[in-house]
Amino acid sequence: MEQDSMDRPIDNLQDLKSASRWLANCARSVYSQDGEDGIVAKALSMLPATNRWCVEVGAWDGRYLSNTFNLVENMQYRVVLIEGDPRKYRSLCRDYPFKDRATFMQQFVGWSGQNSLDAILSRHPVPIDFDLLSIDVDGNDFHVWRAVNRYKPRLVLIEFNPTAANRLDYVQPADMRLSRGSSPAAMIRLGKEKGYELISLTQHNLLFVDGAYFHLFNIPDNSLSVMRDEDSVTTVLVCFDGYLIADGPAFLRWHGMKFKLKQVLPWALRAFPGNYNLLQKVLLRIWRSLH
Repeated sequence: MEQDSMDRPIDNLQDLKSASRWLANCARSVYSQDGEDGIVAKALSMLPATNRWCVEVGAWDGRYLSNTFNLVENMQYRVVLIEGDPRKYRSLCRDYPFKDRATFMQQFVGWSGQNSLDAILSRHPVPIDFDLLSIDVDGNDFHVWRAVNRYKPRLVLIEFNPTAANRLDYVQPADMRLSRGSSPAAMIRLGKEKGYELISLTQHNLLFVDGAYFHLFNIPDNSLSVMRDEDSVTTVLVCFDGYLIADGPAFLRWHGMKFKLKQVLPWALRAFPGNYNLLQKVLLRIWRSLH
């Protein structure tokens, strides 16, 4: 549904959902995971005077499931790519093809002092109102964004825990050792506190716009109950590292295991699988075969 179709009468909930979710129809993945490339490109096209700067926190190699690579490759964006993992960072520095328009930083972004994104970006010529901030750090995304006060990106794309029900307001504890993720309701609450409005979402990410531009998108109702169906929500909150917030039948989608009424993973395996060392990878295979 394009923007000019918003003027039609809204007679029922389904019509309201369709009118409010029109931006999701632009979903298209060039490098992103769930269509974020198309949604972001359309949203940027509706903003005035873009400055063609973007920042990606949790960049991996800069291309894999990237929310910014399409902008750099096809829209001539400049980018700041921040990756804490040494192995992924080496790959980023070695293989990224647009080094003339990219700034690489090896750092785990936190929420205070010199580890905050404000402090990190202040060392580089990034505009205060750069176009897109993408945060994907598998857990502490809420705290990383909350600590951004100096900068006011026009769009914020941020990962949430997709197993959380819409009604659940859950924030992962601010702890670098944890990989649980926060619920979409908590992210939306934070966004409103910071002056942002929800304009679209995918299976794993919420897209917010600076509230000053929200009217440009003609979204009649951006409440979570209208913007998001809960067909894939489980009866428990399954955290990125396998920790369970509530009991009940569910599926640990990141670890590929079903469970019942207990913490499934031993403490040694409660970490995000992408960050496993070799021993943890072997232990996971053994644990899965036994259970």
